[in-house]
Amino acid sequence: MKRWVFRSLFAMLVFPGLLGTVGAQAADKLEDKLVIVTSFPKELFKAYAAAFEKKHPGTKVEVLNKPTSSGIAYVRETASNPPDIFWASAPDAFEVLKAGKLLQKYETKAKGIPEKVGGYPINDPDGFYKGFAASGYGIMYNTRYLAAKQLPAPKEWDDLKNPIYFGHVAISAPSRSGTTHLTIETILQGEGWDKGWATLMEIAGNYATVTERSFGVPDGVNNGQFGIGIVIDFFGFSSKATGFPVEFVYPKLTTLVPANVAIVANSPHPKAAAAFIEYLLSPEGQDLLLHPEISRLPVLPSAYAKAPAGFPNPFKDTSMGAAVKFDTDVSEARYAMVNSLFDRMITFRLKELTAAWKALHEAETALKKKPNSKGTEQVAQARKLLTAVPVSSKQAGDKSFTGSFKKTKKGKPAPKRQAEIEEQWDSLAKQNYGKAEELAKSAAKLAR
Repeated sequence: MKRWVFRSLFAMLVFPGLLGTVGAQAADKLEDKLVIVTSFPKELFKAYAAAFEKKHPGTKVEVLNKPTSSGIAYVRETASNPPDIFWASAPDAFEVLKAGKLLQKYETKAKGIPEKVGGYPINDPDGFYKGFAASGYGIMYNTRYLAAKQLPAPKEWDDLKNPIYFGHVAISAPSRSGTTHLTIETILQGEGWDKGWATLMEIAGNYATVTERSFGVPDGVNNGQFGIGIVIDFFGFSSKATGFPVEFVYPKLTTLVPANVAIVANSPHPKAAAAFIEYLLSPEGQDLLLHPEISRLPVLPSAYAKAPAGFPNPFKDTSMGAAVKFDTDVSEARYAMVNSLFDRMITFRLKELTAAWKALHEAETALKKKPNSKGTEQVAQARKLLTAVPVSSKQAGDKSFTGSFKKTKKGKPAPKRQAEIEEQWDSLAKQNYGKAEELAKSAAKLAR
C-alpha cells in the first residue's frame, strides 16, 4: 500500500497535467442514454438518432414518438423522472412547457444561424428552446388523382371552398396534431377570428375525413385515398422526393416558423441532451435535413448550397411567411379552446356538416339556373348557420374564458366548466347543421 501511495504521489509530481486531463475527459464524456419525446415522423427521428449514436457511440438514444399534445402531457406527468429532450414543430407547445417551468435554458455554441427566418425569431428570446428547422403550412395534392377526377390544382385556402373539391380534402385534428393547430391559427390570425372561422367551416364542408394523426393526411394523399391534404411543408416535399406523384404549394396566407428542440427541466442526461442540440445545429446536422426522406428547411443559410434544384430557401425568398405575423402568445393562450372548438364544430360533427354544405351547394347551383328570391334568402340563412361559431373574438382573447379549457386524456372527463361549454357547442352544431340542411333543401325545391 505504501509503495502504491508513493507511486501515485510521484506520478502527480512528475506529470502534474495527467490527473487534470483524465478528469476533463471524464467530465466531457456523455451519459450512456438520451430520452427524446418527439412528434416527428420516424423518417426524421430515426435518421438523427442513428447519426447521433454513430457520433457518440457510448450513448443510446431512446425515442418516444407522440402527438404534440400528448407529448406535452407526458412531460408534465413525468416531471419527477423526466425525459431529456422535447422535439416538435409547434412553437406554442414549447411556450406551454416553458410557462409550466418544464424546460431549462441552454445556450448553444452553433455559429452562422441568423436571428430570424421569415420575420420570425428562430430561437426563444429567453433561451429555453432553439429552432433547428423552418416550417411552413399549406396544401399537398396528388397529381394523378386530380387528373383522373379532372380537378384543378388548388393554390390558396379559398380554392378549397370550391364545391368541386367535395369529398376530396383531408386534414388532421388540431387537438391531435400541433402542426395542424398552427395551420388553423395561421388562418385565424391572418384573416381575423370571424372571417377565419368562416373560411375553416366552408373548407370543412369538402372534407373526406379528419384524421387522428398528422401522418394520416400525407399517407392518404400519397396512396390516392383522397386528392388533397392540408399539411406541414415537409410532408409534401419528402413524399415528392421519394417518388410519389404529389406537389406542395404554400398559400400566400401562410406562416413560416421554426421547428424547435429543448432540454426538459431536470434532464437526467444533460450532457447528452446538450450534445444532441449541438448536433442538430451543426453543419452536419443541418445537411441531414436535406435528405429526400426528411426534406425540411434548414436554419443555417449555408446549408442551402447543397439543396436540390427548386428547393425553397426562406433566406432568399423573403416573401415566404411574410403575409402573417404569427403571435405565439395568442396561439398559446387559446390553444386548448381552439382545438376543442374545432373538434366540436367540425371533427365530431363532420357527417352532418358535410351533408349540410352539400345541400347548400346543390341549392346554389339550382338557383343559378332558376333564380328565386325566397330560395336565395334561405341559402343565405343556411350559409350563416354553417359559418358561425359560438365564440366571439372578444371571448377568444379573454384568458378567463380560454383558461377554462385544458387538454384532457382520451377517455377522461374534461373539467366541469369546459364540459358544460363543449356540450353547448355540440348541441348548437347539431341544431345549426340540421336547420341549414333543411333550409338548403327547401331553397332547392323553390328553384325547380
